[in-house]
Amino acid sequence: MKSNSARKPFLLWLDLTHDRSTEELIAQFNATCDCRLAKEPVLASREPGPQADMICMHFDRPDVLGLNLLLELKRSVPSIPITMFTVQHSEELAVWAMRSRVWEYLVLPLSAAEKNRYLHALEQLCELRRNANGPGKKPLIEHYPSLPDSIRLTAEHQKHQALNKVLQYIDQHFRESIDQKELAQRCGMTAFRFSRLFKEVIGLGFMDYVLNKRMEFAKERLDNSQMPITSIGYEAGFKDPSYFARAFRQFAGCTPSEYRQAHRPGVPVAAEPAVDDALLEVVDSLVLGVGA
Repeated sequence: MKSNSARKPFLLWLDLTHDRSTEELIAQFNATCDCRLAKEPVLASREPGPQADMICMHFDRPDVLGLNLLLELKRSVPSIPITMFTVQHSEELAVWAMRSRVWEYLVLPLSAAEKNRYLHALEQLCELRRNANGPGKKPLIEHYPSLPDSIRLTAEHQKHQALNKVLQYIDQHFRESIDQKELAQRCGMTAFRFSRLFKEVIGLGFMDYVLNKRMEFAKERLDNSQMPITSIGYEAGFKDPSYFARAFRQFAGCTPSEYRQAHRPGVPVAAEPAVDDALLEVVDSLVLGVGA
């Protein structure tokens, strides 16, 4: 016998189409869901048996009566989420559905990817609802609609897509020596085009972006550890403690020691070797890029 949390999602369907075609749509969900067609849409909130996990309202051409019924169901059974399936789609209808707080708004016909996304989110929702009173942390519901074609096909989105893997790589390897030319080749770009695109999309040059990552890492270590400042510089990716001290002062407006004292006034700061400003100027002028 299956546990309560393991049973299939129970979908209560309302056929609001003019050609009564909902059974064809239900057939797409029978394998993964327990589907039941309401005999009378008006009485859907009083259907016998267990409470539905989702009310699915199928429209071909939504009319006033059908949309008013949706609002009535929202009022009479507010605990049951509603999915709105519609063949006729418009921006105004989508905005109306959003303001009416339907759980999902789906335009037919469904692609395989969109159907799988919906079913995945539905399973998570059912698990959350059925275990609402149980112990443990409630899971998050991954309920993210795919981007519409009007967005995905824009030049701006294509630019972001081109750099998406690069940004992930930087997040994982910013403490190491990163070759900008190698990353450009991975994206199929020249170093010049990569540099220009990176600054256009991110708002910072490549070197500045990596440097900022290292500085944020260093600040986190200064805030939350007793590590010597020299060791923090090495861990953040700087090979020269003098350059780290100089770069940090330019980034934060103070030295690493001053930053730690300001943010952790009750914690004694271990003595660090003093670095002469003139020496810092010389070292800074000799260091090229963040790989120093």
